[in-house]
Amino acid sequence: MLDSVHNALFAGENFRRLMEGLGLTLWISFLSVVLSIALGIPAGLLMSSKNKFLRGFFRLYLEFIRVMPILVLLFFFYYTLSRYSAINLSPFFVSVMVFTMWGVAEMADLVRAAVTSIPAHQRESGRALGLSELQINFLIILPQAIRRLLPGVINLTTRMIKTTPFVFFINMVDLFKVGQQIVEVSGMRDRMASVWVYGFIFILFFVICYPISLFSRYLENKYQSA
Repeated sequence: MLDSVHNALFAGENFRRLMEGLGLTLWISFLSVVLSIALGIPAGLLMSSKNKFLRGFFRLYLEFIRVMPILVLLFFFYYTLSRYSAINLSPFFVSVMVFTMWGVAEMADLVRAAVTSIPAHQRESGRALGLSELQINFLIILPQAIRRLLPGVINLTTRMIKTTPFVFFINMVDLFKVGQQIVEVSGMRDRMASVWVYGFIFILFFVICYPISLFSRYLENKYQSA
């Protein structure tokens, strides 16, 4: 059995390639989360504004992203849009773009929920001090909303990491794609190769995501009891 494990995971460049695939998976997730936070915060503030047009637009965008499978969006932008237009999109760019589109929608809704949960008198106090709406949002509302946002943001990060393997379907050489390539080669010599390779990938995702989930739960319990 040890020989089978060694041949599947450590023979040749297998382990190095798996680590490179993992690094790419995490890099896509990291960029998508950072962009989602940067774009989702202002989008969430606009969703909670009094402007009915802005609220309606972002609500429509949120519902569209929620009902549209991530895989369909990946296929549309990589295969359909690239094929029938003059735009040449790389798998990496499409991956980050689609996950950011999803992340912005989810982040905006988290921000909206956190902002609207702040008591109304906080805004009234800011207006009484002569602050503009922008100053009220960034100096009074957001600092208080961050504590309520953190568990949701961390949970979104975990979900994004777990969903990243979908990029396999647009020829992105991520962790799952590398695993498949190794199984295709090693499987001809050892039928157990798929067990060791995919089992190793399962362990990697568990080791990465489980501590993040525990941290999210810890923050949620901490802030609820505060």
